[in-house]
Amino acid sequence: MQSVGPYRFTHMLGTCPVGKAWAAIDEQGRFVTVAVLDAAAANTPGWREAFTGTANAMSQRPGGEAFAYADFYADEPWAAYPAESGPGAEKLFRALGQEYHPVPTAQAGATKQDDSPEPVSGVPRQPSGPPQSVSGPPHPVSAPPQPVSGVPQPTSGAPIAPWALHSGALPSVPPAPPPGDDAPQSPAPVSGAPMDPPPYDPFRAPVRRIKPSEPPPRRTGFWVGLAALVLVVAVASGVGIWAIAGNEQPDPYAPPTGTSTTASSTVAPVEPALKPWAQASLYSPEEKALAVAAPSLVFVEAVFTGYVRDTRTNVLVHPQPVSFIRRCSGFLLAPDGHAVTNGSCVKPAEARARWLAVDALARTLVQAKQLPAGQISAYVAANLGKVRFTGVEPDAEPTSAVYAQLNRAKGNAVAEPAIKAEVVRSLPEDSGNTALIKLARGNLPVVELNPSASLAEGSPVRILAYATSDVAFRNAAYRPQSRNVTITGTSQRGPVSIYLVNEDLGPASHGGIALDSSGRVAGLIYQDQAAPDRANRAILPASTISALLSEAGVANTLGDTDKVYRSGLDAYFSGDSSGAVTQLDRAAAATPDNLLAQAYRQNATERQRLEKASREQSSNLVLVLVGCAGVLLVALVILAVLLIRRRHR
Repeated sequence: MQSVGPYRFTHMLGTCPVGKAWAAIDEQGRFVTVAVLDAAAANTPGWREAFTGTANAMSQRPGGEAFAYADFYADEPWAAYPAESGPGAEKLFRALGQEYHPVPTAQAGATKQDDSPEPVSGVPRQPSGPPQSVSGPPHPVSAPPQPVSGVPQPTSGAPIAPWALHSGALPSVPPAPPPGDDAPQSPAPVSGAPMDPPPYDPFRAPVRRIKPSEPPPRRTGFWVGLAALVLVVAVASGVGIWAIAGNEQPDPYAPPTGTSTTASSTVAPVEPALKPWAQASLYSPEEKALAVAAPSLVFVEAVFTGYVRDTRTNVLVHPQPVSFIRRCSGFLLAPDGHAVTNGSCVKPAEARARWLAVDALARTLVQAKQLPAGQISAYVAANLGKVRFTGVEPDAEPTSAVYAQLNRAKGNAVAEPAIKAEVVRSLPEDSGNTALIKLARGNLPVVELNPSASLAEGSPVRILAYATSDVAFRNAAYRPQSRNVTITGTSQRGPVSIYLVNEDLGPASHGGIALDSSGRVAGLIYQDQAAPDRANRAILPASTISALLSEAGVANTLGDTDKVYRSGLDAYFSGDSSGAVTQLDRAAAATPDNLLAQAYRQNATERQRLEKASREQSSNLVLVLVGCAGVLLVALVILAVLLIRRRHR
């Protein structure tokens, strides 16, 4: 019989267009229902993810249907549900929107045979006229009754076991054949004279002289009851131990927490800024893609300082310098610190920088009580065409400072953990609007580009960038976030085509990553400049980024530590906890900034501990059950010996 994982199939329960539901039993004798996705459906794009996501959603929903075990990466993905919780496999297929067809069970009815004579209808007729006297001896009115030939037929077959209902029609018992003409007949009485009585024997008494004693009553019922009691005690003990062990048995596939204590109490738990297992389905390709790309994400803050001057006279409109801040996301493409971000963030165009400077000046005047708060927009509109934004000298450029942060980030940070950065190259808005920056630190985690990534209208894509929920802008806290969005259309910025999406992650998300299914960069999150709010609901293809790197002479290459980290993730998501611990420990030691390497190493260590505890629990349970079976066998042997000796007596 077919099997998957620890389960052996017993019979099929039902089918649907994409899979089958089976009844199965595990190595401990526990019954489950298993939903198996057909290989053809699993190889169809979207079905394996839908099967995995639906099973996880049912498990995580309060009061939902939690699977006992699953393998979503098998050629035919499957999920097993405890039988006592109901038809879990059927519920999973129905939750996928499939029409489920239970397998019908054949039943054979028993045929009842009855050879009794049929009753005669009507009532006897009375003779007319007075009774007539009849002389002579009476004659019999009918012959003596004749015996009915044949033997009674069984009304039904042998009792059928319940599980036999799944294996076909019920067996029928053939009727016994009627007796033939050569069946032995009762001997006929011999007619003739009666025989003479035997002579009298004085030693032959009509009664027995010595009367034997009555045999002792059999105690079969007692021994049967004792055997039943021993059997019940042994079975109840085994079931009780199994139930206790089952309740205490840890689940090696429980969701990781990222903060669980590991086997080494000296290792402090890690709290990464992004937890991929909380952003996507557990152990899914989406979780792995986030784990691959997230360490390379950087928070970028650029501070611009200059003076607002009158265009005609170069006279300062305000005696004090004016500053404004730009915040965005970026990602590292080389271990030496080269990263890509949005060009308008770190090097905005002159018109955009002038607008930001006048807006910042208006807000400064509001704080100084020199301008009503409701007049900011009017002030900007009235003065924007009359001023310039310059450096200390009229012909000098405003100064700028760029800082980058990994993992958690804080606004207005210029010291550790902030890393000083400089702009290497920037493309204008009509040619890609991307910028290459260089962080003043090496040995950093890197993400790969996918210049040939397929982006099409109507297709989903996962975006990853920095976001905040703080209302106060100045010292707001930022952390990586991800979201699934849908491509709704395309637009054109000069010679560059961009893709529009339906959602964004907030003002600081431009410059973030649009991921492909393996965790590579399919595109850069971009501002929809045609929208009134200039929301970050557009994606610039990765091919434009490749062109920028080529012009700057920078190669997108993974470092040795990046390769080790990805090998550790491969082992972790394939279930190899031991290999994952080894590889991720090396990656975490070589790249301290990669907090996810440390977190997944601790998760793999914890899962390894749970797997070991699970194996020990199973071994102890087997020993206990074998012991119970041995005690029961000895008791039955002793009982059999006692019964045999009793019969011989």
